[in-house]
Amino acid sequence: MNCNLAFIGFGNVARALARLLIRKQDLLKSKYDVTFSLTGIATGRHGFAVNPNGLDIKQALGLVESGKSITPLSTFQVNNSLEVIQHSSAHVLFENSPVNTQTGQPALDHIRIALELGMHAITANKGPVVYGYRELTALAKSKGKIFGFESTVLGGAPVFSVFRETFPLAELSSFKGILNATTNIILSRMENGESYEDAVKFCQSIGVAETDPTNDVDGWDAAIKVAALITVLMDTPFTPQQVNPTGIRGITPETVARAKAEGKRYKLVCSAEKAWGQIKARVAPELLDSSSPLYGVMNSSTGVSFRTDVLPDYSITISEREGMAGGPIETAYGLFADFVTAVTQ
Repeated sequence: MNCNLAFIGFGNVARALARLLIRKQDLLKSKYDVTFSLTGIATGRHGFAVNPNGLDIKQALGLVESGKSITPLSTFQVNNSLEVIQHSSAHVLFENSPVNTQTGQPALDHIRIALELGMHAITANKGPVVYGYRELTALAKSKGKIFGFESTVLGGAPVFSVFRETFPLAELSSFKGILNATTNIILSRMENGESYEDAVKFCQSIGVAETDPTNDVDGWDAAIKVAALITVLMDTPFTPQQVNPTGIRGITPETVARAKAEGKRYKLVCSAEKAWGQIKARVAPELLDSSSPLYGVMNSSTGVSFRTDVLPDYSITISEREGMAGGPIETAYGLFADFVTAVTQ
């Protein structure tokens, strides 16, 4: 079985996915008899390319990473992302455009159109989950396709699939954790004496923070992840605006130093609780001492604990690997896992 793939967005995560697909192509073929061709790419700064007979993935990676346009690779005249989807003859769409925490667009439209055209749609973009989960899930089911979004929270670690497959009918009452690696790195480095500005630049240099880090440092990335968990796992539509996050800009090196002297540290903590039919959600810095399970979650490590009616506490933690900063590679694996699920079902 050969699968045509279209990429909307070809940033750090999508390029990590492209490399992972190349690395795993022999295993895909030997274990599942699955091969793939990249037939469409849409980028924000490097143009658009479509070739139903297959684009050269390595050439596309080289062009983008050297700052050049991918348009010369195209055999079609395409001018926007929607045209890439429509003309790519893809079986699977990977939607990794920048997250819009306020409306979910244009990713929401990208996924809707892909599903309507009979493609599996897989994303690391939280927007479509928060603003279109019920609609897109129903549409995917009606088409016999997958709407995959495992990478939207905790990257490659299974969260949604764990609840879907191993906790049938479990009712989630609350969760609490650290969901944004960027702010955790910043706060960890500030604790070691680095300035806020230098810590942000470090995150940008390793690819876990965007050129404009607003969504991370102001808490919106964490808030939309909280909203996604509530929307899917508590089966209640919820938006980041309802979370109304507080970010970390108000935390100064002086406050970090004072906390450290007292054996405490700041973390951007995400939480939600459902009681009596009401959901209260929060994203804000909290001052923690060593008695908190989140106290030792440092640098790029992230994690969350869930409380259900059948299991009092279930925790998932993504621990930092030595020499790694986390981010694109782990997120790419979540996309890859959804792809394997989609094409082997």
